[in-house]
Amino acid sequence: MREFKYKPPRVHSGQLRTPTIFYEYEPNQGPEPGEQEKNVLYECMAKIDEVWLKDVELAKSNGTLSDITIVIRDPLQDYIPTDKHYISIDHPQYKNNRYNVKHVQPDPQNNRFINVIAELVT
Repeated sequence: MREFKYKPPRVHSGQLRTPTIFYEYEPNQGPEPGEQEKNVLYECMAKIDEVWLKDVELAKSNGTLSDITIVIRDPLQDYIPTDKHYISIDHPQYKNNRYNVKHVQPDPQNNRFINVIAELVT
């Protein structure tokens, strides 16, 4: 009988189809509150994952329903995302939305990619 081995799903470059921009903000000049886009830090193609249907109830109770997971190719030392950076996604579904980097972790299945968890900024 053939032995069953679980093979985890692999992300490959063909799945990185969504243009993504990482940038940072700075406070507005003058007395008016708010902030403005400072400069673009990194541009890349990414795979965007939202909350899975099986995790929707858990996400509702945690308040993380609007969080997304972005898988990008590891930029090595060219760019290191931090929680002070923001993300803009060039896709009609995410138009005019700004996401703040919440957590960055290496992809456990493939060390050539990193996972960036981001939350919607209102």
